[in-house]
Amino acid sequence: MRITLDHLRRYAVARSLFKPTTLRKAIAKLGFVQADPIRAPARAQDLTLRHRVAGYHAGDLERRYPQLPIEEDFFVNYGFLPRAHHGLMHPRVPRTKWPASRLQKAQAVLEFIRERGPVHPRVVDAHFAHGKITNWFGGSSNATTHLLDDMHYRGMLKVARRESGTRIYAVREAVYGEVGSTRADPMAEGDRFDALIDVVMHKYAPLPGASLGQLLSLLCRGVPQWIPQRAAALARAKERFAHLRLDGVDWYWPATESPASRRWRPDGNVRLVTPFDPIVWDRRRFTIFWDWVYRFEAYTPPHKRKLGYYALPLLWHDRVIGWGNLTVKLGKVHRSFGYANGSPPRDAAFHAGLEAELARIDSFLRLP
Repeated sequence: MRITLDHLRRYAVARSLFKPTTLRKAIAKLGFVQADPIRAPARAQDLTLRHRVAGYHAGDLERRYPQLPIEEDFFVNYGFLPRAHHGLMHPRVPRTKWPASRLQKAQAVLEFIRERGPVHPRVVDAHFAHGKITNWFGGSSNATTHLLDDMHYRGMLKVARRESGTRIYAVREAVYGEVGSTRADPMAEGDRFDALIDVVMHKYAPLPGASLGQLLSLLCRGVPQWIPQRAAALARAKERFAHLRLDGVDWYWPATESPASRRWRPDGNVRLVTPFDPIVWDRRRFTIFWDWVYRFEAYTPPHKRKLGYYALPLLWHDRVIGWGNLTVKLGKVHRSFGYANGSPPRDAAFHAGLEAELARIDSFLRLP
């Protein structure tokens, strides 16, 4: 069967919105869940998981994190991923080498946390009083927080849990495939790199060729030691993934799947999805699929916003037809909507579906 853009769009939506399952299985199926601290009306990781985990409520991931076989770390972005995928990235070799003074500070913090056990950053800061530094935006940041983040990225620390959204750090003891391990890794570097690219493809397929290259560049921030291998890894990926050129765009997806299969049938539910949801994450693909431009405007000056501070794409069947802005005030969700063609569908099924989605959001947020 000749594969069309309609096939690719339905495939992208249906494969990502699998039947809701357990939290552990959902994270394993997704391969990676991007995190973001903004609550509008909940954090991105919670908004992503609520569509894919049965009975999910905001904050469930944070509450259950210590019991799950997952890690917080940088992948293509910062988020949560299974330990098996996390282990493929480590030992991570950062592109910059610490000066002796910073290494000495890190070793002192490491010994402090090893003796104390999991600690809140303010406890570390109170003990060492590292002061302030100038951040990337020209503002002032806590030097201890910056050091802890850097130690986490370099594999010296892990996130043991969170308290009210704040990361609680613990020492990462050396295990197979991670920092400090003395055991030989049976997988060659190229094979590990390829396995991580497969995780990316499984999460975001189908991908335009340019988006595949973009994601591979982002992945290199998670595995900087393999940056010199990027071009060869991308070439291998394009060979092993299924491929189609359609209207001048090269598309890629896992070779074991067919976008034209009848199994890819999006349901008729109306959904509000986070800007970081895998269905809408790739803005290039978004524009091709739905023929309008979606922008994330949380960091755009208010007077320049067109969609809203945290506009949630509005999905119906396999179409993103608009967006919604939701805020919680005094225990009630306040909402406003916009539509790509200027007005909502007249279909009564859409309006019933939207009300059902808003009721699901109330339940997800545990609102009356």
